Amino acid sequence: MSWIIRFIINAIVLWLIVEYVPGFTNGAGVPHAIPIWPTVIIAAIIFGIVNAIIGPILRLLSAPLTWITHGLFAVVINWILFAIAIWITPNLKGTWLATLIGAIIMMVISTLVHMVSEPRTTATV
Repeated sequence: MSWIIRFIINAIVLWLIVEYVPGFTNGAGVPHAIPIWPTVIIAAIIFGIVNAIIGPILRLLSAPLTWITHGLFAVVINWILFAIAIWITPNLKGTWLATLIGAIIMMVISTLVHMVSEPRTTATV
């Protein structure tokens, strides 16, 4: 699956998160008072950049904790990356609980998209 299709899926999921998870507001604290699509596109671009630059560093540094917790710490890493992307995005703010729920939703959908889009390889005997 091409990166543009994954970007569009991530933008749609991000729009649904911002629209339906309570706790997301514009910079002035007013929920849904701005045109949401330009903000969501900017947030999706920022989320991709944050995941590409900061994500590998955090995952490498937290590998022992992720290993000890059997992967559960990956939720914390994704939450940090999602919260950074929301914090950087102009005209979009979220509470800590909203960003946690959004990160979990984004992680689940991204995993499902990856499972569907990547071909399965099987070992031959």
